[in-house]
Amino acid sequence: SLSAEKPHVPFFFCGTKTEALHWSARPRSRPAPTEEARSTASVASSCYSTSLQSTTTRVSFLSPSRSLPRALPHTSRREVSFNVQDSEDFTERVINSELPVLVDFHAQWCGPCKILGPRLEKAVAKQKGRVAMAKVDIDDHTDLAIEYGVSAVPTVIAMRGGDVVDHFVGIKDDDELDSFVSKVIGQ
Repeated sequence: SLSAEKPHVPFFFCGTKTEALHWSARPRSRPAPTEEARSTASVASSCYSTSLQSTTTRVSFLSPSRSLPRALPHTSRREVSFNVQDSEDFTERVINSELPVLVDFHAQWCGPCKILGPRLEKAVAKQKGRVAMAKVDIDDHTDLAIEYGVSAVPTVIAMRGGDVVDHFVGIKDDDELDSFVSKVIGQ
């Protein structure tokens, strides 16, 4: 359960901007979801809601036997697509990158994220090393999500030289992603 000492930061996911605006306007404090609500949320739906907290006090709806595996440490610094391990890794591989970097803020429970991720990786791969892609799980890296103002997933932020140069929220088709990536690298 949530303690009064820990900040309760509502985090909303919606399939469209209209839904995101509707959900982000909801009251900021509400009781934890009931068992019925959790099971309903596991069914494919266009909107979900959860709470972001620091990684040490995060509320998990997964039982220990159903925990999702953490990402394995990266093996090469030259990978075009990588999972961010922690804030230091983010600073080193995104902020200090010589290449433009697309930062994909996503969550394991987010259906649209599972659709966008592979599409985005494909668009990045087409650029043959002229852009990198960092994947940030918002449940594991709440601090980064809050720092970059992520209030819905999927959110993609384009960074160049440590500065945010563009972003989008939600799903885009392949042509829109190719156009977005090309614009970020300056083509």
